[in-house]
Amino acid sequence: MIPVVKGTDKAEEVYYYYTWSEYYLGDYILSQYHFKNFTRQFPASPHSEECYFMNAHCYFLTSSNYKLDQTSTKNAIKEFQSFVDTYPESTRIDSCNHTIDVLRNKLEKKDYEITRQYFKMDDWKASIVAAKNFIKEYPSSNYDEEMFLMMIDSYYLLALNSIPSKKVERLDGAIENYIKFLDLYPKSSYLSRAESIYTSCKNIKEKHN
Repeated sequence: MIPVVKGTDKAEEVYYYYTWSEYYLGDYILSQYHFKNFTRQFPASPHSEECYFMNAHCYFLTSSNYKLDQTSTKNAIKEFQSFVDTYPESTRIDSCNHTIDVLRNKLEKKDYEITRQYFKMDDWKASIVAAKNFIKEYPSSNYDEEMFLMMIDSYYLLALNSIPSKKVERLDGAIENYIKFLDLYPKSSYLSRAESIYTSCKNIKEKHN
């Protein structure tokens, strides 16, 4: 029917129902494309807001387990945020914000596991970079305390395995991050381990000097 009604006043409704039929057939990739395309072809349509939302929702439905590729997760966040910006008075805003939180938690979990994997593999340079990026990206995460400890520990272990000219710089990295950690989380359950590393760093520096 789409080619037949193209250019007529029936085109909008036919395309709208076709897009929903793809959705109900479970082809979320194709229906996402058509929901988005509908908003481009018929921006003044009374269905435009709904289709804009469903475009984002289809990305959400194709979002993989956190261990897998997260392209659809990132696209979903982008599209839900775009919907919020475009329709700030929509009744769907709360749903969008909740879904964005769910999706960000998935990315957070993936980044957390990646950082832990670097540490377990003794790739302390990568662990330091990943932990710093994690704290910057997720400043309110429940994993931030552990990320700080991992960064402190990575600097310390990297220093122990460094040539003399690099050792002090990396010990200082552990010490500086311990001070930040202590200021931010004075009652952390990781404080004992962090203090132990800090003390060891100070002792090694004194001997090095």
